[in-house]
Amino acid sequence: MQLDLNLLTALDALLEEGSVAGAAARLHVTPPAMSRSLGRIRRATGDQILVRTGRTMVPTTRALAMRGQVHALVEQARHLLSAQQELDLPALQRVFTVRWHDALTAACGSALISAVHRQRPGVRLRLPAEPGTDDAELRRGEVDLESSTSAPTLPDIRHRLVGTDRLVIAVRPGHPLVEGPLSLERYADADHVTVSRRGRLHDRIDDALTARGLERRVAAAGPTTAFALQLALDTDLVVTLPDAVTRTARDRLGLVTLQPPLPLPHVPLHLLWHQRHDDDRAHTWLRETAAETVRALFTSPTTPEQHPTCRTGN
Repeated sequence: MQLDLNLLTALDALLEEGSVAGAAARLHVTPPAMSRSLGRIRRATGDQILVRTGRTMVPTTRALAMRGQVHALVEQARHLLSAQQELDLPALQRVFTVRWHDALTAACGSALISAVHRQRPGVRLRLPAEPGTDDAELRRGEVDLESSTSAPTLPDIRHRLVGTDRLVIAVRPGHPLVEGPLSLERYADADHVTVSRRGRLHDRIDDALTARGLERRVAAAGPTTAFALQLALDTDLVVTLPDAVTRTARDRLGLVTLQPPLPLPHVPLHLLWHQRHDDDRAHTWLRETAAETVRALFTSPTTPEQHPTCRTGN
């Protein structure tokens, strides 16, 4: 059965006005057009809906029984299709999936959850681990907000740059690189660990060294930042990674932070979402809250450095 939902609007007007002329005037159509709509409603329902009594029309028993439900359906449809929907943010009940890089989650995931819970107690967050391969979860609606170090290339994926990080070196206390000036050659001669969920042993640092005629030895690739930092603490391996998003973790482990002996490209941090959420007030609130939380990483005061080229965690 094919339904014309416009008939619900006509039926609501007919039951409210009690006449074809009144319903026509209410919906800004001609009386003949409304009369044809009434005929279609009668055929669809198998009921007369309105019957003539003298010079007026009165609703049938079935029409009286359905009047409240019809009006409620029309109001729900009107609200659903309204260009400017009202949203009671304090009473918002919703589940959002936020997929961030593991370092970003460790750095400010708890702050995001605290802010969300404080402002909107009915909102729940899922912060899943990053997948092993890139996929289109944003496009499929499986992920609401994502982090990335590069701007998206798909036209339907929106993004906002929330900060730019610099690369620093982390080593264990007493590491040979801590003693004396850190030259480019000493840095390249050390054994390194990369952070790559795909196990890559080559990254932008190798490109920068190659441009200067040098090559480093990458002894291991760790799947997460936390693993790489722990490995740096337990061994003589050197890890080079973004400063702001790993600062708390480095300080907690007591690692020593060194400044790279060569200029390295900064690391941008973007928040990504699908364009379907552009006019979603709840999602807009989530984006603003997440952006404010992440930006705090780049505005927090840093501990004064104890050495011109290093800072030791507490």
